[in-house]
Amino acid sequence: MEITGFFTALIIGLVIGALGRLVVPGKQNIPIWLTLLIGVVAAFVGTLVAGAFGVDDTPGIDWIELLLQVGFAAIGVAVFAGLYGRRRV
Repeated sequence: MEITGFFTALIIGLVIGALGRLVVPGKQNIPIWLTLLIGVVAAFVGTLVAGAFGVDDTPGIDWIELLLQVGFAAIGVAVFAGLYGRRRV
């Protein structure tokens, strides 16, 4: 991966984290930096899973890959919101 690809992946990961947070209902009591970190990790995991299923490189926008990434981000936000909320009580 070239350096431009890495920075592009980071930026997309930040957007994915924000989308994942929007998908999860209710208020999440986690810091924004954690949401963004979850998004970056979810973007990489979603890309790996899409590659495993062979849907990572399609003509046009990779909608299935994007849905996988947002889904992983939503799961990550929900899990960490539950863990972080319990820890702070």
